[in-house]
Order: sequence, then C-alpha cells, then structure tokens
Amino acid sequence: MPTSLHTQLDEAAAAVRAKSSITPRVGLILGSGLGPLADSLEDAAALPYSDVPHMPLPKVAGHAGHLYLGTLAGVPVACLRGRVHIYEGHSMERAVFGARLLARLGCFAVLVTNAAGGVRTSYRPGTLMLIADHLNLMGDNPLVGPNDDAVGPRFPDMTRAYDPRLSALARDAAAAVGVRLEEGVYAAMRGPSYETPAEIRMLRTLGADAVGMSTVPEVIALRHSGVRVAAVSCITNMAAGMTLSLLDHADVESTAKQARATFTSLMAKWVETIGAASWSK
Repeated sequence: MPTSLHTQLDEAAAAVRAKSSITPRVGLILGSGLGPLADSLEDAAALPYSDVPHMPLPKVAGHAGHLYLGTLAGVPVACLRGRVHIYEGHSMERAVFGARLLARLGCFAVLVTNAAGGVRTSYRPGTLMLIADHLNLMGDNPLVGPNDDAVGPRFPDMTRAYDPRLSALARDAAAAVGVRLEEGVYAAMRGPSYETPAEIRMLRTLGADAVGMSTVPEVIALRHSGVRVAAVSCITNMAAGMTLSLLDHADVESTAKQARATFTSLMAKWVETIGAASWSK
C-alpha cells in the first residue's frame, strides 16, 4: 500500500531535523535566478534535495535543488533554493511536496518568489510585483484525488490565498528599503512553451498582470496546510508580442541576476518585519 502523504512528510521532516536544530518560522521558495538569496542566510545548513526522502529533484537551469536552514535578519528560516515544475513531468502532488515540507517543519508563513513575464503594459524587466491574487490556468490542482485529512481539509477556502497582513508588511518593507513594489494578479500556465501573443491578450482581458509556470500550486498546497502565504514576482521579460524580441530562458536568468540586489534587500527586510510582528492563529 502506498505511503500516506502525511507519513512521507514526517519522514522528510525527520531527515531535515537530523541535519539542523533550527525550527524555522518563515519559509522561502526561490524561483528562477533568485536562488542566491539563500547565500545571505547565517548559520546555514544546506541539504541537497536528494538527501530528503520523497523530495523531487529540479532539472531546470536556475533551480539548484537545495534546502537551507538558517537565519535571515535574525529570523529562523527554511529556504527552498529551486523548485520543480509540472512541465518537467512531475505530478501536481509531487511538485508541491517541498512547499508542504516547509509547513511540516514549522513555518507559519511562507514567502514564494518567481520569475514572470510582464503582461501589464506599464511593467518593465526588473519590476517587482507583489501578488494580490492568481488565475490557475494550469488545468490541474494539487488537491485532486483522495484528501489526506491529516494534512488539510477537503475544501480549503482561497478567498484570501495571499495573506493581507503579510502583504501589508511587504509594502512596509519595500518603503523601508526604498524599493518600488507593484501589485497585481499572477496567471499560472502549464508550460514549458512560452505563451503566444494571442494568449497574452487573453490573459490581459482576464485581468492578469504577470504570467508564469509555477507558484499557484504551491500557494494552494500551503493554504491547504493552514500556512499564511505571500508572493512576489520578478518581472524578467515582457510577455510574447509586447516587444519585437523572442523569449529565451537565458534572458530570464540574466534579468533576475540584475535585480538580485534589490530583491535581496526587499526579502531580508520583509522577513525581519515578519519576525518582529506579533502573530496569533
């Protein structure tokens, strides 16, 4: 009989705890080209995903595949440096295992990041966008199938998928470090091909401001586990048809690298403000 999800999570968490005594309060999921934020952690222990039972391995450039535990701005954190995507052939359930592990390790809040294409015409490469809501256009959901009641409820509410208080603290952190932070709706597409210009026009009509191939499954899984979630997109390119340029993943990584200092300062201050705040259930 297959091992239950909560048992797999317990086994993975036990392996992580055997390598580090840190009990994280905040989780971080780092997207394409944004992984070096993990180098800012103090007293960090790094575990390859291959050392964590049941953890799927990423195969995309810019996703290193290490779990870090350490402190950032004095706050104990667990950080996923790299994620897996369903376009790699992973099921939705496997793709969100890392996010669920952050919850099992004790994170009450998780900050998700990604590289995204700009759909809003006023955006430019390097823009940072706080995600206010999302459109799940992946044609799937990580909660499909039998529900493990030990992990979360059958029908989790998604009215406030992106926690209002975490989002307010992101705006405070951005103001404190002098970073301009836009706000908008993120559309998740399955990939791995980039969208067509017609699809981008459709997404703009639907109300999307940015588009990518991740994040939404993780947010759903984290909310299913009762974890507070907030997310930021780094706009690394304008979406198809908005410029004369063709889209290339190398350009995504290059723009993320250029935005790294700004992104790192924002994230560090954000984690600091979360750690300084008082929280109740």
